[in-house]
Amino acid sequence: MFEVFKGTEALAGGLTRGNLRWNYSALFPDVYLSKEAPPTLRANTVGAWLWSGRKGVIAGRAAAALHGARWIDATTPIEMIWRNGRPPTGIIVRNERIDADELVDIDGMLVTGPARTALDLGRHLPRDLAVRHLDSLSRATGVSAGEALLLAKRHPGARGLRRSKVALDLMDRGAESPKESWLRMVLIDGGLTPPVTQIRVGDGACVAYLDMGWRDAMVAVEYDGEHHRTDRRQYAKDVRRGEMIRDLGWWVIRVIKEDHPAVIVARAREALARRSDLRLPPGL
Repeated sequence: MFEVFKGTEALAGGLTRGNLRWNYSALFPDVYLSKEAPPTLRANTVGAWLWSGRKGVIAGRAAAALHGARWIDATTPIEMIWRNGRPPTGIIVRNERIDADELVDIDGMLVTGPARTALDLGRHLPRDLAVRHLDSLSRATGVSAGEALLLAKRHPGARGLRRSKVALDLMDRGAESPKESWLRMVLIDGGLTPPVTQIRVGDGACVAYLDMGWRDAMVAVEYDGEHHRTDRRQYAKDVRRGEMIRDLGWWVIRVIKEDHPAVIVARAREALARRSDLRLPPGL
C-alpha cells in the first residue's frame, strides 16, 4: 500500500530532497505520494486531511466513501469542514458549524457521521446526483432520511436545507447502482407513483429480486447493464430468471442505456393501465 505523507515531516525524518523530488508527486502543498501509486479517492482524502494539518473534518462525497458508499470517482474534490479560505485545487473547504455527536473517527481522521453526511450531500449537490450518492450511503450504513432531517433542525440557518429535504425524501437504499437510482427518478419525474425497490418474488429455491415496480399491478421495471449482454453466464441466468418471473404473472419492462426517459415512462404507464384494465369487472 502506498503511503501519503507530509513532505516537511519526511525531510525531518531523513528523506532527502532529491528523493522527494524524483520519486514522489505532490497531491497538495507539502503532501506527497509515490509516483508509482494509482490515483485513488482514499489517497486524496488522506492528503487533504494532512494538508489541513490534521484538523479538517472530512465531509461530503469523500465522507460517504469512507462510510462504504460506492460509485464515487477518484477525481471527486475532497470536501472538508474547516476554517481556511484558500484551499488548493481538488479541495473544497466550508466553514460550517458541526456538533461533536455529528462526527466519527475513521482511521484517525474526523469524518462527518452518516446522518450529517447525508444532510450535506443533499445540501450541496444537484438533486439527481445527491440522490444517487444518498442511495448508496443509505445502503452502506442504513442511515435514514429521518435521521438526517433531525440534524437539520439544529442548523436552521444553514444553506441548502430545502434542497436537502427534497433529495432526502427521495433516498432509497434499494437502489443497487447509479443507473437504478437514475431510473427511479425517471419514473417519479414522469408522474408515476414512486416504485418499490428490490421486490422479492418466488419462494423456496426459486427467488428473485426485481429492481423496482408496483406490487399490486405486478409491473416491474429493471435496468439491464452491459454485463447482461456481454457475459454469457449472466445472460443464461437472466433467461431462466425471466421465465420464472413471467410464470409468476409479472409484467417486466427492461430498460437499456439507449432508452429515452419519455419512452420509459410511456411504457410503464401503458403497462400499469393494461394491468388496471385486466382487474376491472366485465362491463366496466
